[in-house]
Amino acid sequence: MRVGLVIYGHLDIVSGGYRYDRRLVDYLRRCGDTVTVYARPWRNYLRHLADNLSPAWQTELQKAAVDVLLQDELNHPSLFGLNGRLQATTAYPIISIVHHLRSSEAHGAWANRLYRAVERRYLATVDGFICNSPATAASVTALVGSERPLLVALPGREDTTPAMDEAAIRRRALASGPLRLVFLGNLIPRKGLHTLIAALAELPKGRVRLTVIGDPTVAPGYAARCQRQVRRLGLTAVVDFRGLLAEADVAAELAQGQVLVIPSTYEGFGMAYLEGMGYGLPAVAGRFGGAAAVVTDGENGFLVTPGDVAALAHHLACLADDRDLLLRLSLAARERYRRHPTWDETAARVRAFLEETIDDGR
Repeated sequence: MRVGLVIYGHLDIVSGGYRYDRRLVDYLRRCGDTVTVYARPWRNYLRHLADNLSPAWQTELQKAAVDVLLQDELNHPSLFGLNGRLQATTAYPIISIVHHLRSSEAHGAWANRLYRAVERRYLATVDGFICNSPATAASVTALVGSERPLLVALPGREDTTPAMDEAAIRRRALASGPLRLVFLGNLIPRKGLHTLIAALAELPKGRVRLTVIGDPTVAPGYAARCQRQVRRLGLTAVVDFRGLLAEADVAAELAQGQVLVIPSTYEGFGMAYLEGMGYGLPAVAGRFGGAAAVVTDGENGFLVTPGDVAALAHHLACLADDRDLLLRLSLAARERYRRHPTWDETAARVRAFLEETIDDGR
């Protein structure tokens, strides 16, 4: 099978969506398929829209020797107009990998109208969808209906589970001292770090500690604002900004932590929640979007309304004070991870979907 993949930048970018694409490409190549990556440079949204007028970009995709063209939906502004011309001049089906819709995020009213209009037009120009969660699938069908093929293929877990057995999780959960929180994600407003910092200020000193792992260069203004917030609230001894870490260092922090807290305003899935559960970390997540595909409220973590500082502080206080509760949620988180499909199992479902799409044609 000859597969094309349209992305921005390169596959090694650190984010859940790029990890999904990267693991899929790796699996397809191990199966003997040829995968060609068609990359556009990262620019701002308006400049991406102008890609639809680029003769060189159109020619590159028209000449693509592929059986199916995958497009990461993140690239929709560069494709919403071009895809119609591709449909008219090429034989390959176009499948969109949808991690989450930009129009599902919290933006200003005018911006959301623009994003919704462009995404609706883009989604109408493809032949099928691969969605990373039921919530993402619902967002897609709400915009363009359910007439075209759609596969829900959850992000996978690693084939080997982290070396955290039940005894180690028990010792960690019942250990005395401040509750050790971990935030894992790019430092961008959608991830809700500012809400978490505000919640920490509501707790008595010495009750919790927070390690922040994530790239501060994606939205440097926001990252600086969070650091100022920590200083203003007198939390410099409580919050440790670690920056972007290597995988081995992330694993070490997750093994030492006790709760993963990422109170996002919206997640298509929330791969970090699943990653933390591999280490027996209950997840405190935003309730909107796809987090509920892995986080069950009150069973292996908590779901909070974005921006609800009081509710977030309440859950953290409960976990800090009730280590038996923490242990119960920790063990349930570990079990949830072990039941989850592996990356190869997810990629195999995607590959079968692609083969069926090629056989059916447009």
